[in-house]
Amino acid sequence: MTARRPTIKDIARRAGVSESAVSFALNDRPGVSQDTRARIRRVAEELGWQPNSAARALSGERSGAVGLVLARPAQTLGVESFFLQLVSGIQEVLSADRVALLFQVVDGIDAECAVYRRWWAERRVDGVLVVDPRTDDPRPELLTRLGLPAVMIGGTGAGSPLSSVWADDARAMAQVVDHLYGLGHRRITHVAGLPGLAHTARRIASLRAEARARGLGPEHVRSVVTDYSDTEGAAATRRVLAEPGPPTALVYDNDVMAVAGIAAAAELGIAVPGRISVVAWDDSALCRVTHPRLTALVRDTAGFGRLAAEELLGVLAGSPPRAREGERPRLEPRESTAPPAAAY
Repeated sequence: MTARRPTIKDIARRAGVSESAVSFALNDRPGVSQDTRARIRRVAEELGWQPNSAARALSGERSGAVGLVLARPAQTLGVESFFLQLVSGIQEVLSADRVALLFQVVDGIDAECAVYRRWWAERRVDGVLVVDPRTDDPRPELLTRLGLPAVMIGGTGAGSPLSSVWADDARAMAQVVDHLYGLGHRRITHVAGLPGLAHTARRIASLRAEARARGLGPEHVRSVVTDYSDTEGAAATRRVLAEPGPPTALVYDNDVMAVAGIAAAAELGIAVPGRISVVAWDDSALCRVTHPRLTALVRDTAGFGRLAAEELLGVLAGSPPRAREGERPRLEPRESTAPPAAAY
């Protein structure tokens, strides 16, 4: 039998007061004494009573929830550690403030915008955390027009009316190129994530700039885009390693693709790091238990999530929009990178 949720009537009966007195006490309104207010709240807690968020929203109060929508291929979310760590950091801050996280996965940006419109119309959330900023992004304008408070995760804040938290992808890519170039690599391929994402564009642009600064042209250093999945990461690896004049180093935009790339290279009889060096963008346990252990960019992803949640709570409290930089990633060299072989 399903348990019945306690009501204001139940609290009034147990506390020996009127229903209006319960309403006054639970909504911090005058009309009851401090002793009666304390007794009513104690009874409400004993009964496990919680306010109805929908009713609170309709009355003009906050819903007590914020939203997060992911418009990513579903098959990439179950294996990529980045979002698990990000959400854990977000949840840590929200839980401490007794704010719920409403989470939804959709199949594209149009569907994501539709979710925001529905949540706004239904007053389901007080604000939203927005991930994966696009190079041509309709969401800031939509959220501003709706008046739905938001924080962009991964946006630089340039030209946006919304608050944002961001990481320096350009400087991170410069660290990677410095490391590989210092080892002697001159043919580098970047196996990038989804095209159209702002951070993908920043990484590609930084790679090109770093290559030009060292006299390396697009025939030596380039990027290929994927959907972040192990399947496409492996396929891209096989394709570039089969080309004439293949790269001597591969940089992958996540840990899953890097591990898949090592496996694909092994199938082709290409040893890591003997004949190909490998770098993963985001460090994880997977990078540290793979053989050889993966050189990776290390950052506090959960801390990045905490920063985003703190910023959204600040916006909800009335803080003006601003851009906050998260911890800068640092490259951790491990066994997957070494000087290139003379030729193969």
